[in-house]
Amino acid sequence: MNYALVRHVLGKILFVTSLLMVPSIIVALYYGEGWAGVYPFLVPIGICVLASLVMSSKRPKNQDFFMREGFVIVGATWILFSFIGSLPFVLSGSIPSVIDAFFEASSGFTTTGASVLSQLELLPHSQLFWRSFTHLIGGMGVLVFVLAIMPRISSDSVFIMKAEVPGPTFGKLHSRIRSTARILYGIYFVMTAILIVLLIAGRMPVFDSFLHAFGTAGTGGFGIKSNSIAYYQSPYLQYVLGVGMLLFGVNFNLYYALLCRQFRTVFQNEELRWYFGFITAAVVAILINTRHLYTSFATQLREVFFTVSSIITTTGYTNCNYDNWPLFSIVVLLILMFIGGMAGSTAGGLKVSRSAIYIKSSVLTFRKNLSPNRKLPLRFERKVIGNELKMMLYEYLTIYCLVFIVLLGIVSLSAPDFPTAFSAVTATFNNIGPGVHLVGPTGSYAFLSDLSKIALSIGMIMGRLEILPIIVLFAPRTWRRT
Repeated sequence: MNYALVRHVLGKILFVTSLLMVPSIIVALYYGEGWAGVYPFLVPIGICVLASLVMSSKRPKNQDFFMREGFVIVGATWILFSFIGSLPFVLSGSIPSVIDAFFEASSGFTTTGASVLSQLELLPHSQLFWRSFTHLIGGMGVLVFVLAIMPRISSDSVFIMKAEVPGPTFGKLHSRIRSTARILYGIYFVMTAILIVLLIAGRMPVFDSFLHAFGTAGTGGFGIKSNSIAYYQSPYLQYVLGVGMLLFGVNFNLYYALLCRQFRTVFQNEELRWYFGFITAAVVAILINTRHLYTSFATQLREVFFTVSSIITTTGYTNCNYDNWPLFSIVVLLILMFIGGMAGSTAGGLKVSRSAIYIKSSVLTFRKNLSPNRKLPLRFERKVIGNELKMMLYEYLTIYCLVFIVLLGIVSLSAPDFPTAFSAVTATFNNIGPGVHLVGPTGSYAFLSDLSKIALSIGMIMGRLEILPIIVLFAPRTWRRT
């Protein structure tokens, strides 16, 4: 382990953390919150700047950088970000409990959207802004942002992006990692700006438009009203956000391909077809199952489409209480929680590509049993999936299930019933936010024990980073010098 390099990089990252809190101070001053609004951000800024000076002042002599260092930097960064991001909540009194504040910040940065708060309208503008801004920061990736704006921080930063960018594979858009990061964040910010304009055009207040665009772009879902998007009672806003969530659930590499006029690459993308196939199947199934609950098809279509869009992209915004839908519809939503968005998007979950490969592999196994002598290769994106990649995918699924079971066991100690416990773990581990029953669209996670909240906070970070960076971070073998 190259300790000096890890220390140096983390110091640089802490400096960026201090800069990211400045917009919240500007919001506090704009809305006249005075010292009470500014102070909660000045303290963490001071801590970050001081720590950054100490940690990054001396450049390490050894610049060797490998996957182990990448995993450690990514895992440590997300835990540090969540802890530092929780300080404004504690210092302002918005969330007095350190554990609750850490849960809220972890939920924000991982774009989960699970919350311990209920009366959101009572929060100051600066605190509401910081909650939603964490979605924008964490959506494309904290370290992707750092790589985009900072000078070269290591000899091979690709290991950082491989550890942070979600999905079974990582694809470079440019020969230089810094250029790739800038392209990704450029597309990300432009799409966010367009969404803000569309929301303002729908007569949503400017402040609300920015915050909801942040939550949609990061597929996070922190609301600023107790009843989320339903508060605005606007079909236009619901469709804009519904479509926006779906677009941010698409692999950003495809948007770059569109800019490069590589239309064939986009239209032939198999994962994209599976993505919209899952969405269409879920919408149709729930429409049929809930037809007796609605008198207006237009209302039913809007609520079902918005909910499916919110769940599969792991955003978590709500425009209705889907907890009142029939059990079949809730099961469909739970399945979508596990599937998630596309690899290389801001969405969580297992990812559409993995889910599609698991389905195709199962079908192929069935066909081989019917015709043992036939050679039937497993293909995805017009490529044969080799045994090595197939083994990696199933190893990930095994680890995923084991972590899920451990989290479920911990949460079951304080949850009153199985649906609440199961959906709480599903919604946090897959970075969705709302589950069902007590943690449904009208509930919160405040009633859970501190142990459960800590477990779910780590679970959110593990889900966002696809597990391995956190396991590597806490593995004793990682910290050996050899």
